[in-house]
Amino acid sequence: MLKVLAVFVAVFIAELGDKTQLATVLFASEGDHSPWTVFFAASGALVLSTAIAVLLGAYAGQFLEGLPLKLIAGGGFILIGIWTVAEHFRAV
Repeated sequence: MLKVLAVFVAVFIAELGDKTQLATVLFASEGDHSPWTVFFAASGALVLSTAIAVLLGAYAGQFLEGLPLKLIAGGGFILIGIWTVAEHFRAV
């Protein structure tokens, strides 16, 4: 149960304020369709993309057991963060 909670919290926090959420806000604000339509379409898209990620992760996990994937992913996120901050200051 703790693992499920950890996955939920990690994904929930990662999704807050990302491009997907901002696009969903924009679709919902257009007003030419029901908010429920936007909700179910966005939810379905998130479920499908998550299913693909889980299937690929489970398959890839069989071949990548020896690699420190969390370390590599964490390093990648740090590099993306540094690049994003550098782009901000370069544009100013």
